[in-house]
Parts: sequence; C-alpha cells; structure tokens
Amino acid sequence: MTDTQRTKRATIRDVARVAGVHPSTVSRALGRDGQTIALVNSDTRARILRIAEELNFRPDVAARTLKTGQSHTVGVLLPDLTNPLFPPIVRGLEDRFAEDGFVVLLGNTDDDALRGELVLEGLLSRGVDALVVATARRSGTQFLELSRQGMPIVLINRVFDDQLVPSVATDEVAGIRMAVQHVHALGHRKILHLAGPQDLSTGKNRYRGYLAEMSSLGMQVDDSMVCFANLYSSEEGKRCAEELLGRSHDRPTAIVAANDMLAIGCYQALDAIGLHCPADVAIVGFNDAPFSDLLSPPLTSIRFPHYQVGFQAAQLVLERIANPSAPIKVIFLPPELVIRGSTGLALSS
Repeated sequence: MTDTQRTKRATIRDVARVAGVHPSTVSRALGRDGQTIALVNSDTRARILRIAEELNFRPDVAARTLKTGQSHTVGVLLPDLTNPLFPPIVRGLEDRFAEDGFVVLLGNTDDDALRGELVLEGLLSRGVDALVVATARRSGTQFLELSRQGMPIVLINRVFDDQLVPSVATDEVAGIRMAVQHVHALGHRKILHLAGPQDLSTGKNRYRGYLAEMSSLGMQVDDSMVCFANLYSSEEGKRCAEELLGRSHDRPTAIVAANDMLAIGCYQALDAIGLHCPADVAIVGFNDAPFSDLLSPPLTSIRFPHYQVGFQAAQLVLERIANPSAPIKVIFLPPELVIRGSTGLALSS
C-alpha cells in the first residue's frame, strides 16, 4: 500500500475492490443492523472488517444520515458539566447507547437560558436523532413542541408537571420524607428546609416531600423554616442557611437541604457563625454526590442510582426512536438514605 493510499480516506468501493466483493456486500457487513450483517458469510465479513481496518476506513456519517435518515447521535443537554452528579449519569447513557451504535454529544448550558437555546440549536443542526435533557423547567414548552414534532426526547432528573414527555428521575418526595423521618427519629424537632428552585421539578417535589412529612409527623411549618434557593449551588446554600439561621427565634437543630451542593453551603454558613455540624445543627443533603463522604463531617444524604438513571434514560430514547408512538413512560427510581457523620442525636434528646 502506498503512502498516498494510506493518507487518502478510503471508501466503501476501495474496501470492496481489495476484498473482491460488491460494495453492497461491504455496506451490509459494516452495517449496524444485525439483519443485514446476517446476510454476509462470516468468513467474508471477517475479511471485510480486516481490510477496512487496514485501509483505515471510516463510515461517511453524513452520507449515511442522508441515506437512512439517522445520524446515530444523541444530544445531551446538561446544566453544569462540573456538577459531580452528572458524570455517572452520562456514563450510563453512553454504555447503553454504545450497545446500539449510538454516540453521545454533550451540551453544557451553564443553567443559562440563552446559552441553552444556542447549545440546543447547535445539537439540532448536527442532525441528532434524539435528545436527553437535564435542563428543562417544569413546563418545558420548547421541548414539548419538539416532542410533538417527532423528536424523541427523554428527561433525566426532571419531570414535566403534565408528564407528557418520557422521564427518568428519583422519587424526590419519598427521598425528602426519608430525610425528615431520619432527623426526627434522632430527636430533632426544629427541622428547617433549604429548598431548591421551584421552577424545577426537583425543587418543587422535594419541597412537597418536606411539607408532607412534617405534616405527617404533626409538626407545624411556617415561613421562617423554609428558604428557596435560586440555584443549586454552594453559594446559594450558604445564603439560604444564613437567612434561615438568622430569622429563627429558636435555634434549629436540623437542616434538610434539597441537594448536596446546597448542603455544602450550610457547612460554610455554620463555620462563619461559629456553629458545628452535627453538634449544633444536623445536615442532610440529597443526591449522594461523589464528594459527600469526603466532607468533614461526611454528609448524610439521599442516594439515587446515578448510573441507572442514565442507562434507563438511554433505553427509553431507543424505544422512542424505534417506535415514536410508544406509550410515554415516567420512571421513578427508589431513593436510599445514606447515614454519615453530619447527623446525630439532638442535644435535647
């Protein structure tokens, strides 16, 4: 093989000529459809694969997209790539998609609406076959319209109020109820809630869970016991924790935060005013992010199966691609309470 042949991009016809077969045989042998692969003799296919590798053959994605109407790519919209919550979710997505020959294209929005529109437009312009979305608000008009137009869309860690788009999430209500039950069982009676953004289903449902469990335990909730964060960030967690601690007449003994980033802000707020966790205030987070057990003290948190969320979401996407009229599924995976050093017995117990 000459240097020119090595550097020039090989085509299906090049592979066919060297293998001594028709180009259509090469196309079937290198296809992603098991039915077409089965039409090629196993020895012939092995020879074609070997020659394709020797010639450094790469499929022409654009041509295949024009021919099949599929790019075998899926766009994934994330609000913050630096959030440790998302890598295991993306890993689950990639592993399941890879089984069917799909590639993931990531888009980071920084939780900014304008940037989100630009990233979404960029993914759509590249002809993605479907979208996995972790940025949608509770109404999600834009994504609902795309879904109605035939674009397969699955939400992760988000659920629309009307549940008109397939989703995979944790049972947030049950998770926060677990957190409240846990600190209540330790003797805590002044239990505050650092709520997430209420335009997100996660923030709304976790707040609902807090109210429901406090009511179930016969405990009153007033405005001084809840602060609503504008973002899931440690800065917002610190602001809200300082506000909660400052507005309370009786010192609270426990804070249930709507996620682990907000819980980190609680640690910072306690340090700033000279209080300690859990001796003065117990803290519970939500998500069980990878850093949770590295904090001092390690954070008690509500765990949800990050990898499984991604894997299940990819499965739903593939089902929608195969059958766009398939029934809409909204899957809630069960949460789990992980008890660590940030919660202990209330001093009055």
